[in-house]
Amino acid sequence: MTEQVSTIDDDEEEGSGWGALDDLPGNPIMWVLIISELLVFGAFFLSFGVSRLLEPEVFAQSQSLLDGVWGGVNTIVLLTSGLLCALATQSVQVGNIKKTRALLAGAISLGAVFGIIKFIEYGDKFDQGIGIETDTFFTLFFLMTGFHFMHVIFGMILLSISMWKCRHDTVETVCSFWHMVDLIWVLLYPLVYLAR
Repeated sequence: MTEQVSTIDDDEEEGSGWGALDDLPGNPIMWVLIISELLVFGAFFLSFGVSRLLEPEVFAQSQSLLDGVWGGVNTIVLLTSGLLCALATQSVQVGNIKKTRALLAGAISLGAVFGIIKFIEYGDKFDQGIGIETDTFFTLFFLMTGFHFMHVIFGMILLSISMWKCRHDTVETVCSFWHMVDLIWVLLYPLVYLAR
């Protein structure tokens, strides 16, 4: 009985006092950031949904100007990069640093591909005279996809740091953030590009 109590005490001392966040992969502070970012994007999604209800014709007409193929390709790109991050997390757990770095480099490269596609898509819209002030749909489109793109850039910086400081806790923490970036796009793509 005494051994069990001391084991529990030892476990509590090892924990960082973050409660349920202690059980999540990576650093709990990253999970505070992830949860707060999910709340911000949730507010964006709610605004988008309400605005669509208020201006259905504007949203239908503007949405028809988007190229769903580019968004679909970017979905595949980000999901593949997320897979590479998951494999990197497994690889670093067994101590294969060289493979971990290669997988993280692949994830960063796919993040860059995502960015190139976004620049092509934004350039196409600007060439058509469409900008953030065109209408409510495009205001929200540029705000939501632009904010997400900033997270992709930040995630690529974090992935680069984890390649440099290639330790299990660093890789796991950074990859948790990258999976959040993937998740947001998986929700954003159908909402903005596909849902009618």
